[in-house]
Parts: sequence; structure tokens; C-alpha cells
Amino acid sequence: MSLLSQTLARVKPSPTIAITGRARELAAEGRDIISLSAGEPDFDTPEHIREAAKAAIDAGHTRYTAVDGIPELKRAICDKFLRENGLEYTPAQVTVGTGGKQILYNALMATLNPGDEVIIPAPYWVSYPDMVLLAGGTPVIVEGAMENGYRITPDQLEAAISSKTKWVIMNSPSNPTGAGYGETHMRGLTDVLMRHPHVWVLSDDIYEHLVFDDFVFVTPAQIEPGLKERTLTMNGVSKSYAMTGWRIGYGAGPVELIKAMGKLQSQSTSNPTSISQYAALAALEGPQDYLETSRAVFERRRNLVVAGLNACPGMTCPVPEGAFYVYPSIKDLIGKTSAGGALIADDEAFATALLNETGVAVVFGAAFGLSPHFRISYATSDEVLTDACDRIRRFCEGLR
Repeated sequence: MSLLSQTLARVKPSPTIAITGRARELAAEGRDIISLSAGEPDFDTPEHIREAAKAAIDAGHTRYTAVDGIPELKRAICDKFLRENGLEYTPAQVTVGTGGKQILYNALMATLNPGDEVIIPAPYWVSYPDMVLLAGGTPVIVEGAMENGYRITPDQLEAAISSKTKWVIMNSPSNPTGAGYGETHMRGLTDVLMRHPHVWVLSDDIYEHLVFDDFVFVTPAQIEPGLKERTLTMNGVSKSYAMTGWRIGYGAGPVELIKAMGKLQSQSTSNPTSISQYAALAALEGPQDYLETSRAVFERRRNLVVAGLNACPGMTCPVPEGAFYVYPSIKDLIGKTSAGGALIADDEAFATALLNETGVAVVFGAAFGLSPHFRISYATSDEVLTDACDRIRRFCEGLR
């Protein structure tokens, strides 16, 4: 009898975590490493949020809380959805989890049966397909081509829907591409979904506040109110407020779904960290000027990286609408050989050779379901990004 479950055999470790770990190992060996693989803001959590956490400790808020969030935080989340997205929810329609990842996982685990299909636009965040597999479902991948701004079209969505479709996962702005679905693009998809009342919508809005130029963020239930009763709108404080380690995510949707997710959470992790919940409360209710400050920094970094990568021979880097990633194409580099003698057979080989020969760690596109590309996270300083782009350019110039 095998020790490990057959379910676990269906999934693979996170490639982004693996590459980040490898970069740390090389740095510990004394290599000059620039890691652009982790999706994590490099700013400190704003001071008023940190002070709120300290105050929570001093006030004795260090015990168990309600399984899926303290009442004060749930009310603040309701206020946020109404204020920023025009969506009205009650606290009974809100759940708080240990990061946005748990909200997504709980929703899929609570609803999927063997044979249920989940439509996932590619490029996708690496965890979506494996979460579906862990829950017993079947991922259905729909490719959003670079020529379409990495967005799927209404016709593609229509063609992917079957009688077995349970969910479609939307992520805008996207990890890994930074691509955003504006009102026109989103309405095209919601019009399709309105014709298929058995399909639920899981909207991952974690990068909502990181949008650039004149892009205006929208979420599916906001664009089409008729979808609200079959939509789970997920968000969190990790990216917007530089609170990745605090591990607070939240979602809002129909009461039946929220109760089911709470039931699952009660038998797994129970409540999110009490102190982090009070910190998240301060984030949502406190000053919001940090959001614009950080957004402007990321927009400047985006421009720097896009220009730097487009100066690399054989590389094409589209301009993303949001998040803090770029997803350049390297199709013109496949088949070449690096100065160090490595054959660039695919984007994984490119990323491996780049790390070995220049010390720059990126994530290969196959991990996100669309090749030949790679992802860079530009959540680091201008100086580091400039150095990284220079190293990548020299690497590309050395390809033969």
C-alpha cells in the first residue's frame, strides 16, 4: 500500500516556488543572483497597518476567532465591495481565509465533483489547474494568444463550455501577463456566461489596485448583475497593501457557497490569524494613499522593464495593463545556442541557461500554460531591474 494518496499524484509542486528556492540556494553559495521569480511587493507594509497589529496584540486579540473572519473585518469587506465595485453584500455573504489562495481552494473543494470541468484561461496562475485537480475536477485550458493581449475571446469561451462546466476562473489583471479585461472585453465574456446558467464564475481580483495608464478595473458581477448570484468575487490585502506574509484573503458570494466554504475551513485551518485580521481591518478602513503611491512606482518599473526587454534581440514584450509582471515572447530564440553552449530548445531551457550563465532567475512560460514565453516580476528596485535587463540583453546577444 502506497503511503501517498492518488490525489496528490495528480498535482505538481509550484514552479514559481521551486525557482525562487533555487535562486536562494545559488545566492547562498555566493553567486551573484537576481531573482525575478517571486510575485511579492518589495515595499514594507504601511506603518498604520503594522501599528494596528501591535495594538491588537496589546489588546489581547490573540485567541481563536470566528472560523471565517471577525465581524468587524467582514463589515469592512462589505464596505469595500460597495465603495469600490458597486457590489452589495452582507457579512453572511463574506468569508475570510488564510490568503487568497485558501479562498480559491475552499471554493473548488466545496463544489467540485469528479467529472466537473473548470475553464481556465491561459496563461494562468500556476496554482489554478492543480487546485482543480486536487478537488477532483478537470481543468479545461483556453489559450489567450499574445496577439489578443493574452485575453480569451467570447467565441473561445462559448466553445469551451460544456454540460460538465462548473466554473470559469477569471483573473484580471493577470498573473503572469498583467493583461486586463476592461469593460468591453469583460462584457463580451459575461454575455456568454448569461447564456449558460449552470456555469459559476470565480473572479480573482487580487491585483485590482495595480492598474496603469487609462485602464479601468472591472469585475464580472459589477459588469453583469445577473451573474452575482453565481459568482465568487475573491480579493485580499497581499498585493495591494504589501501584506503577503500576513496571509489574509477574502471572498464574497451567495450564502450557500459561503457556508460550504466555512464548513470546509472549520475542518482544515480554522480561523485566519487573529492579529492579521485586525491588520487587514486597518488596511481596508485606514488611509488609502499608499495604493496610489505604490501603483505609480510599479507603473514606472513596468515601463523600464518593457523597454529593456524589447531592446533584447529576438524578444517581444507586450505592455501589460496591470499587476507587476511582464510575459515576453521568445519564439525567435528557440533553437539557438547560448554562449555557454546550452541549446534553447524551449522556454524552460532558456530560463535554465539564463540563470546558470547570468544569474537572473525568471519563470519559464510552460509553467503558466503558454510557450515560448517567460515571466518576470518587476517587484524590485529600478537599479536591480536595470541590471537584470542588461544581463538578459547580453545573454540574447550571445545566442547563435
